[in-house]
Amino acid sequence: MVPDSEVRLTQMTKTAGCAAKIGPGTLAGILENLPKFEDPNLLVGIETSDDGAIYRVNDELALIQTLDFFTPVVDDPYIFGQVAAANALSDIYAMGGEPKVALNIVAWPNCVNPAFLGKILEGGACKVLEAGAVLAGGHSIQDDEPKYGLSVTGFVHPDKVFKNCGARPGDVLILTKPLGTGIVNTAVKADMASEEAKKEVIRVMTSLNKKAKQVVEHYGVHSCTDVTGFGLAGHSVEMAEGSGVTLEIFVKDLPIQKEAPELAQMGLIPEGAYRNRSFAEDKVDFGETEEYLCDIFCDPQTSGGLLVSVSPWDAEQIMKDFETVKMETACRIIGRVVEKEEKYVKLR
Repeated sequence: MVPDSEVRLTQMTKTAGCAAKIGPGTLAGILENLPKFEDPNLLVGIETSDDGAIYRVNDELALIQTLDFFTPVVDDPYIFGQVAAANALSDIYAMGGEPKVALNIVAWPNCVNPAFLGKILEGGACKVLEAGAVLAGGHSIQDDEPKYGLSVTGFVHPDKVFKNCGARPGDVLILTKPLGTGIVNTAVKADMASEEAKKEVIRVMTSLNKKAKQVVEHYGVHSCTDVTGFGLAGHSVEMAEGSGVTLEIFVKDLPIQKEAPELAQMGLIPEGAYRNRSFAEDKVDFGETEEYLCDIFCDPQTSGGLLVSVSPWDAEQIMKDFETVKMETACRIIGRVVEKEEKYVKLR
């Protein structure tokens, strides 16, 4: 690895604390102006804000296509490569698929030592290999800010696709990684996070959602998405809206990264959390939830966990299976699905 002292990648970007994304409200307005595409084999497109596109090849095989890239969220280039790759690969897992082919997406300043880029690509390749996929090239451009990610193709059976719009009343909600990535990364940049907190946030961001997907695919997954830049707030609203239900989130049961509550109470909140709060404000009943927990609920995640909606009896067995496979990150039951109420999401 290249020591942090040799390069501060995060100081070369205009964003901090998280993988920046266009807000879901803004994005919806942009997509409305695009031409409408019709193809009976397009199983999942842009209509439901899902994690990728799915195209049916035949009755036994469908292709998942996704891409994701962003500016550095950590200074170590090798770790940044791992984080960005894990984040892109996650979209395939969130739709029930297995990644097969990946292509690098690179933007790089001419004034920065290309050896750092080499370490980024090495970190990304390591995660692609861990996922069981192949890295088959990519594309690069010159840019004033470094950016890296992957375009990933995966396979899934057409009848076994996970969508983010099928949650049913009576379901239980499971989250497979702890929240707080944006908050902790903001503290890291301000040199206000402990070594223990730094290690945990890196472990969370670099862990693949492979094990989680391989466990839950053996059960009746009604809805699934990965929690990334829109935070649990944005992604839970999208799931509830698409499903026509209300999600009740038990905030005291949320898995949260080390020091994130204390850091949130100190005001170390990334900008993306405020954007997510603005988007969710009219669709979420925050109730009497303490402000720092609201901040964590809205905190933008980088390479976050899967949010899965399943029946209560399946949820019980899934949690046992998570223990058996020794998940690298904390997994919790965080809520339930109820009939549609005034708000799409309620914090309890």
